[in-house]
Amino acid sequence: MPVYRAPGTYVEEVSPRHKRIEGVSTTTTAFVGPTLQGPETNTPPLLTSFHHFERHYGGLGDIDPGNGQPPATNHVAHAARVFFTEGGKRLYIARTPTGDDSPARYEEALAATETLADIATVAAPGNTTLAVARALMAHATRPGLWRFAVLDAPLAATLDEVREHRRALDSPFAALYHPWVVSADPGGQGSATRTLPPSGFVCGIYARSDVERGVHKAPANEVVRSALRFERDIREQEQSVLNPEGINCLRFLEGRGMRVWGARTLGRDPEWTYVNTRRCASYLQASIERGTRWAAFEPNGEPLWARATQAISDFLHDAWRNGALRGDQPAQAFFVRCDRSTMTQNDIDNGRMVCLIGVAILKPAEFVIFRVVQTTA
Repeated sequence: MPVYRAPGTYVEEVSPRHKRIEGVSTTTTAFVGPTLQGPETNTPPLLTSFHHFERHYGGLGDIDPGNGQPPATNHVAHAARVFFTEGGKRLYIARTPTGDDSPARYEEALAATETLADIATVAAPGNTTLAVARALMAHATRPGLWRFAVLDAPLAATLDEVREHRRALDSPFAALYHPWVVSADPGGQGSATRTLPPSGFVCGIYARSDVERGVHKAPANEVVRSALRFERDIREQEQSVLNPEGINCLRFLEGRGMRVWGARTLGRDPEWTYVNTRRCASYLQASIERGTRWAAFEPNGEPLWARATQAISDFLHDAWRNGALRGDQPAQAFFVRCDRSTMTQNDIDNGRMVCLIGVAILKPAEFVIFRVVQTTA
C-alpha cells in the first residue's frame, strides 16, 4: 500500500481485476533444410514474403551438393515460394549445411528455432528420410513448443511403398501428405515445371485456413492454388486404403480442382485422429499456459483461484462462440475448476496451484452421409 504523508491529490495506476488470455499464433511456419546462402547457426530472421526470402537465402537456383554429385532441386526455396502463394504470411528458415543431410544437422537447425515462441508448424521440404521425419516429430512433441510437423511422402512412391513408409512413423503431432505436386517453375524457361514436395503447399494452406476459418477447421477440402497437377492421380479406391492408415492425399476432383483431401495425423490414439483436433488442443493449451504466467508468485489462495478460473473461462467461452468447441451451451463445451477439489493442502503448501480444464473439441465431418428414402404420396 502507498503511504500518504502530505495532503493532496494522488493518482494511482491499477491493473484490471480479471486478466485476459490472448490466443497464440498458429500461422507461423519454420522450414529446415539447405539453401543457396544464409545463416546456419544464428536465430533465423522472420520472413513475410518470397522477396524477403531471396534477400536472405538466395533464389530458386539448384544447390550444388559437392563431391561431384549433380545439382539438386532447391526444395526449401521452392517451398517458401509456394508457401506464400498458398496464403502463408510468416516464415522462418532453419538452414542446414549444403551437402550434409544428416539427421544431426537437422536437429541442430531445429534447435535454433526453439526460442521463437510463435512457430506452430515445422517441415523439412523434400527430405523424406525416416531419420529426419523422426527428428521433426521429436521436435514437435517437445514440452512447451506446441508445434506440429508436416511430412512429405517419398517421391514417386507406389501404394505399398508409401504405406510402408507410414508404418515406420507414429506421432499425433505430425501428418503425412502424398503425392508430390507439379508446379510452374519461375526459374525455368517457357512452360517449365517442377515436381515439388507437398509440405510447402500444405503449410501455406494451414496458415490460410487458420486465418479464414480458425485452427479448429480441418485444413482439408482446400484448393492447392499453385498446383498444375499432381505427380500421380490418386483414385478413390486407392484413398480408401491410404486414408484409414493416416496418409493424407492430394487429389484432382472433377469440377472442383486440385484439393487437399485428408486431415489425419500419424497418431494411433483415436482421440487424436484428426489434424485440427491436435492443433486446436495445442492452441488452447499454449494460449492458457502463456496467458496465465501472471499467476506465478501470487498469493496462492481463493482470490487467485477465482481470477485464474475467470480468465480461462472467458478465453474458452470466446473459443466456443467462434465455433471451436461443441455444445449448445458453454457448460457443454468446457469446464474450469480451480479450488480445493483440484489441489490438496500439500499442493498449496508446496506452492502449486492446480486447475482442471475440460474441453469438447469439434471433430471434422470426414464422411458426409445422406440417407434418401423414397416415400409414396
